[in-house]
Amino acid sequence: MADGSHLAGYLGVARSLSGRRWRERAADPETVRRHQLSLGLSEPLARALASRGVVEGQGEDYLSPTLKAQFPDPSSFLDMDRAASILVDALERDRPMTVFADYDVDGASSAAQLVRWFRAMGKDLPIYVPDRIAEGYGPSPAAFRRLKEAGAELVVTVDCGAAAYEALACAAEIGLEVVVIDHHLMRGETPAAAALVNPNRPGCASGLGQLAAAGVAFVLLAAMNREARRRGLFSGRGEPDLRQWLDLAALGAICDVTQLVGFNRALVAQGLKVMSAWRNPGLKALLEVAASQGPASTFHAGFILGPRINAGGRIGRADLGARLLSTDDPQEAHNLALELDALNASRKEVERQVLDEAVRIIERESNQAEAPLILVAADDWHPGVIGIVAGRLRERYRKPVIVAGIDRAANVAKGSGRSQPGVNLGRAVQAAFEEGLLLAGGGHAMAAGLTARPDVIPELRAFLCERLAAEADAAAAEDALDIDALVTTRGADRALLSDFRRLEPFGPGNPEPVFAAADVRIERPIAMRGGHVRVTLTDNSGGRLKAVAWRCEDTELGRRLLVEGGGAVHVAGRLKPDDWKGREGVELEIEDVADPRARQGGASAAQ
Repeated sequence: MADGSHLAGYLGVARSLSGRRWRERAADPETVRRHQLSLGLSEPLARALASRGVVEGQGEDYLSPTLKAQFPDPSSFLDMDRAASILVDALERDRPMTVFADYDVDGASSAAQLVRWFRAMGKDLPIYVPDRIAEGYGPSPAAFRRLKEAGAELVVTVDCGAAAYEALACAAEIGLEVVVIDHHLMRGETPAAAALVNPNRPGCASGLGQLAAAGVAFVLLAAMNREARRRGLFSGRGEPDLRQWLDLAALGAICDVTQLVGFNRALVAQGLKVMSAWRNPGLKALLEVAASQGPASTFHAGFILGPRINAGGRIGRADLGARLLSTDDPQEAHNLALELDALNASRKEVERQVLDEAVRIIERESNQAEAPLILVAADDWHPGVIGIVAGRLRERYRKPVIVAGIDRAANVAKGSGRSQPGVNLGRAVQAAFEEGLLLAGGGHAMAAGLTARPDVIPELRAFLCERLAAEADAAAAEDALDIDALVTTRGADRALLSDFRRLEPFGPGNPEPVFAAADVRIERPIAMRGGHVRVTLTDNSGGRLKAVAWRCEDTELGRRLLVEGGGAVHVAGRLKPDDWKGREGVELEIEDVADPRARQGGASAAQ
């Protein structure tokens, strides 16, 4: 049983253990009714669809997104036609080219798409990925000089370059032509480049600023196909079928945590179908070493494949991920996958150490936890894990967090930040750069990176807190857990899960449904290795629902779950398939817990 209509009045949660209100996800009743009639949906699913802003007439496209309906005109991107012309010219003239990629999944998947397109056209492209520690993010004058000396005439930067003013000026001086494919926010004047394609570039009319670089790269492939077709380059040879590389475009979009709406949603939905065939040798090898299986999902991309691909850039060799996604050699793919899997295991331990120390610092400095933004820094924190730690701390403290590692020998602090919905961290970091507080900095609304002198950190923290105070206050007031439906432990079954999975793929812009179970009892609590807690939930419906809460043992949530017989609670979370030993059941991943007695007087928190 799933019921959205009675949720608000029944739960009435005033405060949960996370400190958030619970509220029913709002949906227009008339739109819900029309979705039911026109699409034959259950009431809870129709309500969930309407609550995500899907109006009458859009439901079919939303539930079954297609590229045919959503693909943009490549020419709507500023400089896209010019970029395609330059690259196809280079192909015809066999000019020496290099792909310069960022060291994360988005950079690797963008680079692999370009490499594979040119390989299909008979030209092999080398990939250059800067070392995170030795070179830092993006192009540098030194890197461009090395590429020029090695014989490159043209460089294509992917997932970087839009803010590389000094490096691009250097490239112009030494006669190195550069095409930039990026998606990061831009400030001020457009840097000098032969072509700069970025949906977030001022003046770009594409309206697709939510794309990852991998999505922009996929549109570039379409533009290059079109340009090559116009020149007659496919006479006597097959035209590259771009659909075979949709898995790479989807991988970048998911791992860069982009908004899954419109074209980007269709790109991911169709890309996951392609990924499910596991034809890319690198992805297949990585899946095997991770001992995973099954049709591809956003979980596979974001939590199994992505962290391992990123591990090379974080604590190993920066080019491993791009090489893995580009190779057609199964043995090379297997060897690279083994190396990345081992690096990922090491990354987890380094991450744990930094996270534990950061929590100790924040708890010791009580003013940090109460501020609009947390900026925590310490000597020698590995720059490859500070972004992940910032994300963990954001989840814990429900506010924007910047984590910085200080290199005393170089007298620099390099930081990475993650933000809350409604708080534009990238814009604030840009403002700090313009104020002269940073050596470098940029990003987008939900994530940012920066470099500063260590002695400036207190002033930087004060500046960012003041800059973000109003946004952070508004975000905190709106920080609520949106519930899609109320379920019983008996009604939370595979049929319900299958019904709601029609909304996939889930991600920003299309949140995974959250279900609430009211007045449930906790039985058989178990603290697991890694700080996780597993329990069984029961209620008066007579059902038994397995549930797990991740990384929570040392939190208020974990401590409450470990109390068996402590009275009834309300539990909210996300349903996941439980296929252990072929049982085809479900499990609830717990997001939050609330005391049924913690009700608001009169109106519920959802109203």
